[in-house]
Amino acid sequence: MDATEFRRRGKEMVDLIADYLENIEQRPVYPNVEPGYLRSLIPQEAPEEPDTYEDVVKDIERVIMPGVTHWHSPYFYAYFPTASSFPAMLADMLSGAIGCIGFSWAASPACTELETVMMDWLGKMLKLPEEFIAGTHGQGGGVIQGTASEATLVALLAARSRTVRIILANDPQRPETDITSKLVAYASDQAHCSVERAGMIGGVRMKKIPTKQSNKYAVHGETFLKMIQEDKAAGLIPFYLCATLGTTPSCAFDRITELGPICNAEQIWMHIDAAYAGSSFICPEFRPLLNGIEFADSFNFNPHKWLLVNFDLNEESHWQIPLGRRFRSLKMWFVFRMYGLKGLQDYIRKHVELAKEFETLVRADPRFEISADVILALVCFRLKGSNEMNEVLLKRINNGKKIHLVPCQLSGQFVLRFAICARTTESRHVREAWRIISQLAEEVMQELPH
Repeated sequence: MDATEFRRRGKEMVDLIADYLENIEQRPVYPNVEPGYLRSLIPQEAPEEPDTYEDVVKDIERVIMPGVTHWHSPYFYAYFPTASSFPAMLADMLSGAIGCIGFSWAASPACTELETVMMDWLGKMLKLPEEFIAGTHGQGGGVIQGTASEATLVALLAARSRTVRIILANDPQRPETDITSKLVAYASDQAHCSVERAGMIGGVRMKKIPTKQSNKYAVHGETFLKMIQEDKAAGLIPFYLCATLGTTPSCAFDRITELGPICNAEQIWMHIDAAYAGSSFICPEFRPLLNGIEFADSFNFNPHKWLLVNFDLNEESHWQIPLGRRFRSLKMWFVFRMYGLKGLQDYIRKHVELAKEFETLVRADPRFEISADVILALVCFRLKGSNEMNEVLLKRINNGKKIHLVPCQLSGQFVLRFAICARTTESRHVREAWRIISQLAEEVMQELPH
């Protein structure tokens, strides 16, 4: 493919993408395939001679689309959103064309410098403390990670290194293995599984802090303090806390204004994982949810979840594991300039309003109950009755392939999660989703004992 053909094929691909997204709600949101479906549709080995571009494009619908879960369908309400916007897609094209490997300033100055400045733009949008901003003095600043999982691990490794260094400074003869074997990290029992995985990779024990419904599934200072006092008495070394703002099951918020002072007093590194909720903090009405950030040592969130910047892009206030890096900040530069802060705020507020609309529909139906506070754009709800009934309801919903939801467990109850995800979701989509849920609930209740 030469430049002349690339111009033509590139325009065709943009049309294909635009058509796909404009008509996405006509497709079943969830694929009707079994594991292993794809292998039989393509050759077992790469072709000796090149295929034509036309053949490759034909196979998109034949091979790929039947197995795609359409995350950007307005009928997709599972997990949390993954962001998508046309400016970000165009920036990804440019990033791929430039194709630099930004492992140092000299490797591509623009890649390094734009990322530093975009992190500062983002930090200022969130009104982070000055200590988190690079500015011109290089004392703070952030870096783009691939995912929140990477950011959590990087913070844990930094915390481990700092703690070992502090202890060895006071006791140089102490074996390092004696220190690391006693290190203990903490996270909520509602924290994402990647936090526990970070502990495993980092070679330290990770303890889950119990939460309860009466505390809105948030970690409070009193519970945390009791745990670290017990662990210190047992000869362990508390060194790291991952506090979550916007947990995956129910979007709960750990009380970092209580946890932060404890961490600072005990020389425990406090990392804040706000993967989903962090984007909302650009709105003044949601910024109080971040109060306590001044106590944190590190902070991450995912603009690729809710800030119209396509995956992968995760903002984190410390550095990274890979040496090489893509020119991912171009996506931020395009999106921030073409939407502006006001446009991004409007987008988040619209999603929150749609979630509130769905919450209202649920509360108006006496068959259902809300299982957790609706703070942002996630509604946790269930049929009043057994877990079995709710499991059957969710299975019927997803088998219909018109809308897609996933569950969570809260206080031993099977709960359905309804997250506003797609950029194009409107009130009519939410109401249609509720119509489907309500109709299937009636069928389930007639068939199963309450």
